[in-house]
Amino acid sequence: MALIELRAVRKIYEVGSETVRALDGLDLDVERGSYAAVMGASGSGKSTLMNLVGCLDRPTSGHYRLAGTAVEDLGEDELARLRNREIGFVFQTFNLLARTAAVANVELPLIYAGVARRERRERAREALEQVGLGDRMLHQTSELSGGQRQRVAVARALVNNPSILLADEPTGNLDTATSREIMELFDRLHGAGNTVIVVTHEPDIAARTHRQVVLRDGRVVADTESGP
Repeated sequence: MALIELRAVRKIYEVGSETVRALDGLDLDVERGSYAAVMGASGSGKSTLMNLVGCLDRPTSGHYRLAGTAVEDLGEDELARLRNREIGFVFQTFNLLARTAAVANVELPLIYAGVARRERRERAREALEQVGLGDRMLHQTSELSGGQRQRVAVARALVNNPSILLADEPTGNLDTATSREIMELFDRLHGAGNTVIVVTHEPDIAARTHRQVVLRDGRVVADTESGP
């Protein structure tokens, strides 16, 4: 059984008098341990797909199973628990609390999960060490460089040991050298057994992954493997 199974998934928005088919009958499987990129032009459905896979939204029709669970059957509380347990998010804009220590930012998902304070701090410290920031854990994020802030965001995504690390344009606000460092971090995380999905419009970023899925008009138009 695939970790992610999408079947005939449609997501339709009504914008004024216009009907927008953001996803239009999409089928996709992603196996556990994959390292994949989702590509496509603006309006191709990349962000909508990320929101559905990440359980931030639901399909209008079709079926989505995550780790064997039928997502469309879940209530809001169940969906939130599944999202917190199975998905680690990394965003282009970092989404960190600016005047807060790095370790406190990383602890946030554990607070939502009801983890005790001492265990939260220890797991957050371990996650920061995993991304090479163990010596910066007490620095406020406003004191960190862009690359360091993205590493904090990656540590936060990892702290709950999720099934999937889902990164939306994770290098979009970074310079070339820092982008390479972040992708090398994703390479190592995948090598350690994590399932990593990167949403990107940059071919050189996608080329680092082992599978490239290309969307157009809400459908998969290319799906190629380039693994080692």
